[in-house]
Amino acid sequence: MNIVCLDLEGVLVPEIWIAFSKASGIPELKRTTRDEPDYNKLMNWRLNILREHGLGLNEIKATIEKIDPMPGAREFLDALREKTQVIILSDTFTQFAGPLMKKLGWPTIFCNTLEVAPDGAVTGFRMRAEKTKLVSVKALQSIGFDTIAAGDSYNDLAMIQASKAGFLFRSTEQIKKDHPELPAFEEYDELLAAIKKELD
Repeated sequence: MNIVCLDLEGVLVPEIWIAFSKASGIPELKRTTRDEPDYNKLMNWRLNILREHGLGLNEIKATIEKIDPMPGAREFLDALREKTQVIILSDTFTQFAGPLMKKLGWPTIFCNTLEVAPDGAVTGFRMRAEKTKLVSVKALQSIGFDTIAAGDSYNDLAMIQASKAGFLFRSTEQIKKDHPELPAFEEYDELLAAIKKELD
């Protein structure tokens, strides 16, 4: 049995932190997992910037409400879900995901949780597990699924490499250069065709 595991940001929706960087006028927040392989380091750096500027969850959620899926993402996801089960594996947080899942037709998402003070200040974050995407793929494999994975960033590489088939989607030139063995696509119809081929 097959199951497809997709990254969220950069694959189905724009990067939340880049959108918030623009909305808040803080260019440092543009840094993402495309730039920094160490997710814990990246998140702690982000939280320090939020504290410095007195910003919290309420301000971030106001930005997220205005984010729409990438053009064609909902149709791609719907077409894929007609063929097989799909899980979104993301290092985002439950507090961020809700509005985006609604716009994508409520697909299943496994993600993490922010620690938030009563005043909305983000005080920390809790990951479901270390290397959450790889752990999730391995768990699915342990109960009889063959996984097919796609993502765009450093934190997607482990789940892509551990899967029966894996693809880069709208990734960086550096990641594509470092991993020429991974098929890389820019358009949803190309990715859909490649995944369907693996499902047959």
